[in-house]
Amino acid sequence: MKTHFARWATVATLAIAIGGTGTVASAGQSQEARSTAGAEARAKADALVARMTLDEKIALLHGLFPPMAAGKTTNELIPSAGHIDGIPRLGIPLVRESDASLGVANQVEQRKGDVATALPSGLATAASFDPAIARAGGAMIGAEARDKRFNVLLAGGVNLTRDPWNGRNFEYLGEDPLLAGTLAGEHIAGVQSNRIVSTVKHFALNSQETGRMVVDARIGEAALRMSDLLAFEIAIERGNPGSVMCAYNKVNGDWACENRHLLTDVLKRDWGYRGWVMSDWGAVHSTVKAANAGLDQQSGQELDKAIYFGAPLKAAVEKGEVPIARVDDMVARYLTGLIETGAFANAMPTKAITPDYAAHAEVAQHAAEAGIVLLKNDGDLLPIARTAKRIVVIGGNADVGVLSGGGSSQVRSVGGAPVEIPLATGGSASFARITYHASSPLLALRKALPGVRVDWVDGRSLNATVEAAKAADLAIVFATQWTTEADDVPDLRLPNQQDALIEAIAATQPKTVAVMETGGPVLMPWIAKVPAVVQAWYPGQRGGEALAAILTGAVDPSGRLPITFPADASQPPRPHPVGLDRMNGLQAAAAANPAAASSYQLDSFPVDYVEGADVGYRWYEKKGLKPLFPFGHGLTYTSFAYRNPVVRGGRTLSVTFDVVNTGKRTGVDVPQMYVARDGGATPMRLGAFTRVTLKPGEVRRITLTAEPRIVADYDTALPGWRIAGGRYRVALGRDAADRTMVSTTTLEPQTMKP
Repeated sequence: MKTHFARWATVATLAIAIGGTGTVASAGQSQEARSTAGAEARAKADALVARMTLDEKIALLHGLFPPMAAGKTTNELIPSAGHIDGIPRLGIPLVRESDASLGVANQVEQRKGDVATALPSGLATAASFDPAIARAGGAMIGAEARDKRFNVLLAGGVNLTRDPWNGRNFEYLGEDPLLAGTLAGEHIAGVQSNRIVSTVKHFALNSQETGRMVVDARIGEAALRMSDLLAFEIAIERGNPGSVMCAYNKVNGDWACENRHLLTDVLKRDWGYRGWVMSDWGAVHSTVKAANAGLDQQSGQELDKAIYFGAPLKAAVEKGEVPIARVDDMVARYLTGLIETGAFANAMPTKAITPDYAAHAEVAQHAAEAGIVLLKNDGDLLPIARTAKRIVVIGGNADVGVLSGGGSSQVRSVGGAPVEIPLATGGSASFARITYHASSPLLALRKALPGVRVDWVDGRSLNATVEAAKAADLAIVFATQWTTEADDVPDLRLPNQQDALIEAIAATQPKTVAVMETGGPVLMPWIAKVPAVVQAWYPGQRGGEALAAILTGAVDPSGRLPITFPADASQPPRPHPVGLDRMNGLQAAAAANPAAASSYQLDSFPVDYVEGADVGYRWYEKKGLKPLFPFGHGLTYTSFAYRNPVVRGGRTLSVTFDVVNTGKRTGVDVPQMYVARDGGATPMRLGAFTRVTLKPGEVRRITLTAEPRIVADYDTALPGWRIAGGRYRVALGRDAADRTMVSTTTLEPQTMKP
């Protein structure tokens, strides 16, 4: 354990080093200092805009998609997500954009031979409940991006998990706005500490992949402000991203990228956001409406039906349909984002630099270790006892690597891809492959357990698998579920009869451990028969080593669920992807009539978010449902107690208490504070959390203070946040369902700006 925590100290120091000295307007600055830096950046931007011609302004407001943009610029086009030429006479830099949610992406190897460090999935980072880990990951990605000559990263995904079957859940940070917003903000700040830009995305309600280009997300104003928008608001406050990326979908009837309420009223007016709004790739539908609504830049123009912010925008200005003042603001916001983050003044390397991949791998491994969740551990089956002399590892390609999620976040990791399967069908077929990182749990376990026989069975033959499990002292079965951008999973079952395999193994071997490499929650019909379950998510390029460390006890498990695991498919607000039946029908019709395939287009359809602000664990409490595993759940190899709680009210809501390590080994605890008005029907909400490492017997006094907007409700009549005066309940617990320590106190009434 000493080695592990010493290594994390080294990783934390590395994160600071690779991130440089911080952004021009960094997350660590006071609001006053940041406001001053922002005002100075805008003044510089306005001065530059005043020197531009209209054609120069327009040129900055639409960007190329390099794979389809050959011959459209005299500058080098690096195969990547986006490219915007600069204006040399004014010192305005060329911008190169890369996908970078989990590392510098190179999805289908557009850049031959280019690799990068792959973090574990966003849900794994969220499961750490640790802002420092999120920031370290961002700093690492930003450093590699800069070395590869990118200065704008399409990172900062903070869309809340509303449905467990969403194919893109793995990229994001779970279902709670405080947790997701906090960690997204720190990740953004880490990226931008390299003096490059990070986005925050996808604004807003990009909550499913089925029909993502046409779906109309419907929700009330107050509910939206208290859920998805609050996550964005917190992320923007903490990370100060240079750009916001608007989403594909509609929100309450208007496309997100031409939704004046979202882009102008909320983002720019209420939140005072200074940077620029870029579109998602293929998300622009108009010129005049989009520009006047608040969209500042069209991204990946070749993926839209027209270059709306090119010649059509110039014509709209000349006709008076788009005011020249609006165009000036669009350009100034773009320049402000570049200036305020430091990207404007910091030239990219003229040639690619090889990053310190060995050091960066430590960041990835620690993130994986911190995010792996021990869901169940009956009889203390884990960590693996030294008395186990014969272990069998089964399935999941665990002999060669660990699974990763698909889509624009796909990283071609250091070490290569031992398994890579192209797709013939589906929304992601053109830009995704089923890909594994070369980090073998089998080999890592063999290295970590000298003197122990660790066998391997691929799981394809049921008889051979059962015999191998029966002959061993312990069976570790790896279950996988691949998820990807552009496709939702049709249901929450493990694919390819893996449930039956796990059940058969558990029936013959009572000491069975199930390791889940999944994009999110799956159903576990075998849960009562399997004594130990480990949620590994997609654990990144050092996932094998991280899993071996957790399973053998070299590292204490410390992850907590950032997302509720349902007991059955009927529990979430929607049991399956809305619109999937329509999409399947159109695909079948197109297959039957290939000559007319292009005419089978999915029309816009609504998704009514009936849960409103009660996302995830709040829905379960509101409906009186008992999940398989609640939000915040996670076990350790030691034990903790909370003692001497003191709850205080007045202007703020806080609880002070002792955390005691009552076990026999060093470990990590994640105390969580949930709040609600006493006597009301509103479910309790996560108001604060922290992560603390304690030695055996160590006691630490902790104070958790609730985020005021979590305690408040959004009042559209005010408009703004309103904390009703009166009594409030405070639950101090280990997960969202823990009500063993509940106290009450009184808060004064108060209001806050939108």
